[in-house]
Amino acid sequence: MVFKNIFAIAAAIALTSPLSPAMSQDMPFESYLQLLIAKARAEGVSEPTLRRMTSDLTPNLRVISLDQAQPGTPTRSGYPALAPYIDTHVNPTRIRRGRDMFRATAGIRSEVERQYGVPSEMLMAIWGHETNYGGYKGNFDLSRSLATLAWEGRRRDLFASEWVALMKVADKGYARSDLVGSWAGAFGNPQFLPSVYLRLATDGDGDGRADIFNNRADTLASIARYFKDSGWRSGEPWGVRASVPANLDRSAIESKLVSPVCSRVHERHSQWKTVREWRDLGVQPQKYLADDVMASFFQPDGIGKPAWLLTANYRVILEYNCSNYYAMSVGLLADEIAK
Repeated sequence: MVFKNIFAIAAAIALTSPLSPAMSQDMPFESYLQLLIAKARAEGVSEPTLRRMTSDLTPNLRVISLDQAQPGTPTRSGYPALAPYIDTHVNPTRIRRGRDMFRATAGIRSEVERQYGVPSEMLMAIWGHETNYGGYKGNFDLSRSLATLAWEGRRRDLFASEWVALMKVADKGYARSDLVGSWAGAFGNPQFLPSVYLRLATDGDGDGRADIFNNRADTLASIARYFKDSGWRSGEPWGVRASVPANLDRSAIESKLVSPVCSRVHERHSQWKTVREWRDLGVQPQKYLADDVMASFFQPDGIGKPAWLLTANYRVILEYNCSNYYAMSVGLLADEIAK
């Protein structure tokens, strides 16, 4: 049959090269799915897993709508104020639940902190911010979502790779009904993408499985390993509030570096200086920071508003989600949980 020959050729291409946007732009979903299946098969995914993870799979138009609604490159007309975002995300309910979970996981989190050097309150803050301590982890069929996003094509290489990674996760024995999460493919308590799960998900209680869906020890160990892998410096805070002199010359401390990723996030931070150098400029940390710690100055809502000195550990939080709003709310939530 001609159609069988076409699929055979397509499958052979998928075995040896990345999926091409041009190849699948006008291809029906089922045809594109065959390319994904061939790629996963070539990377060792078993046939039973492929069958159960693709049975009756159809594109999810809601996922396409959500993806296309994502904002593009923002303008330079300004930034929304940070304070209202913090008020919403570091609220009394989330703080209270974080402290409750902090107490409930005392034995687990202490061992994780000892092993990885990441403060327990930071692990709690990530968990709280991502899924409200497991209260909502998403209910999208991940196989369907990721296959749809790969087929859609806006970020095809990313989502095709994540779909294949999901098949490898499923191959570890997870049912398709377990593999649900956000519309963009993140899942579990820490909202890992499948590729992150394969790289960093950790068995925190020694039962032979890294269950980030329901197991607290595995969840906390996995977040801690992510932070350690991203360069977390044990014993150093993420940042501290700072007092700012009225005569601080902000033009003299502007950073001239352009970050290759998340440039609009990093352009808001000053040059890196030691805490001693900041003190010499009149910028005083309100909590202890060693004089030789490198820090950047951040006053997101402008002159007269709260300011911080941010350490390299703040950049680790940005590795989890490259947004100043996210990173600041995680850091501040962690501080509140620890009180």
